[in-house]
Amino acid sequence: MRSRKFLKAEQATLVWDAPGLMAGVDEAGRGPLAGPVVAAAVILDDLRPIRGLADSKTLTALQRERLHDQILAKALCCSVAQASVEEIDQYNILQATMMAMRRAVEGLRLKPAKVLVDGNRLPVLDVLAEAIVKGDARVKAISAASILAKVHRDRLCEQLHLEFPHYGFANHKGYGTPEHMEALERHGACIHHRRSFSPVAAAFARMAVCEPQEAP
Repeated sequence: MRSRKFLKAEQATLVWDAPGLMAGVDEAGRGPLAGPVVAAAVILDDLRPIRGLADSKTLTALQRERLHDQILAKALCCSVAQASVEEIDQYNILQATMMAMRRAVEGLRLKPAKVLVDGNRLPVLDVLAEAIVKGDARVKAISAASILAKVHRDRLCEQLHLEFPHYGFANHKGYGTPEHMEALERHGACIHHRRSFSPVAAAFARMAVCEPQEAP
């Protein structure tokens, strides 16, 4: 009789590599208080190596931008996807992240034989997948995915800044910095803020209290 532990395993880590294309997957934007969570999937071309690939968090903005363009030019295929603020609030940030990762993989022009995902959790996929802790620093395809996801999300935050400059999205990229927390205190929350995150929920609560009551 099979063990309960075996039956629960949806995607197991295997000791051999599946023949065929391998995709790296990573996300950006799980922690911020605003904006979507973004995921990217990348299949690199072994014949067109890219120098300098690393965890996006260890690179400067200029390095990320340069590598971003090289990845798009040299990779066999890339895909960037996201889960919206509404989906984050409806399903929670972890489930929304898994949704974005699955969409990124499904958006690849070429179907990989295996997917390597940064972290310790896997989205539900129809291909062999393995989670790799600190994979963005260990696997070049995951490093490439982390760079694409980070640059894409940073650009989204720059667009949000044009719409709501008083929050400073271009500077903090939605994270709960002192600047951002002060802006929430002063201006309340906007439509791009994640209501399910406690500082934003508190800001919406303050806004509700401060709203003038209609006369009967």
